[in-house]
Amino acid sequence: MRPAAAALALALCAATAAAAEPPRLGLPLDCEYGSSCVIEDYVDADPGPGQRDYACGLKSRDDHRGVDFMLLDFAAMERGVAVLAAAPGVVAATRDGMADTPVTDQTRAEIRGRECGNAVRVDHGDGWQTLYCHMKRGSLVVRQGDRVARGDRLGTVGLSGLTNAPHLHLGLLHEGRIVDPFNPEGHATCDPAPGAALWDTALPYTLTGLFTAGFATAMPDLASVQSGRARATTARPDAPLILYGHVFHAEPGDRLTLMAQGPGGGPDGEIFRRSLTLDAPKAQLFRAFGRKAPEGGWPAGDYRGYVRLWRGKTLVATRHADITVAR
Repeated sequence: MRPAAAALALALCAATAAAAEPPRLGLPLDCEYGSSCVIEDYVDADPGPGQRDYACGLKSRDDHRGVDFMLLDFAAMERGVAVLAAAPGVVAATRDGMADTPVTDQTRAEIRGRECGNAVRVDHGDGWQTLYCHMKRGSLVVRQGDRVARGDRLGTVGLSGLTNAPHLHLGLLHEGRIVDPFNPEGHATCDPAPGAALWDTALPYTLTGLFTAGFATAMPDLASVQSGRARATTARPDAPLILYGHVFHAEPGDRLTLMAQGPGGGPDGEIFRRSLTLDAPKAQLFRAFGRKAPEGGWPAGDYRGYVRLWRGKTLVATRHADITVAR
């Protein structure tokens, strides 16, 4: 091969390799990470029936196929939190019109095949795409064929599809295959090489998190919290309302906050709030706080509790629970 032809071939090979590189990703929400949003679930790295995240931690669910960015609460969703394009590209598809309603056993069948809810899919070329799920009905501001830059608004976070909490599910795909943006090479280790992730923004990882939050009508023990027996979804007006959080791998000094809202509460509906410091945490623990029923009983209606785990001023995890008081 002549030198000029060889140089041209080499240049073409280099250009092809560069073009096939995955996109670099920015934060896909207009939020302050670790304060007003946090990752609750990562891509499931376990090929079997179990689950583990890319760092061999517990922050995933079986066959979870994306990264879940959770908002602090439902009030943030109502105020509006923008979903942003994580990388430049062309809008390949959109879906809108699905209600912002928490999924129930009765509604699962209705959304089958549309679990992503209201959504946007952006094509980045060379087989790379990002998928943005659970957006608010009527919030999409892009349509198929639109070109977007990183950080452009796509819509707002909602509660559509297969979800019961306001969050953005971000999926990264290459040729239709799910790719973990924290471990794009799929290394079967617990410590991917530094710099291997595709993010251009700091998203620190911690092994610490919350298994769940729930309401109970009597002080539970760890076994009943672990098994789910402690969880109550309805209560009599004269029953205590107790909110608990089930924590894993906490560190000394971590802080757990428990807050509940409902009919007859303060200006924002608050009926109680408690902050607990975890001085001697174990691999698993739970903490609970609540109130006895007021004189005359709790007003009928829906109550919601938030359990949040903090390390200093940094939000580590957040969960919520609901209970209905019926007369």
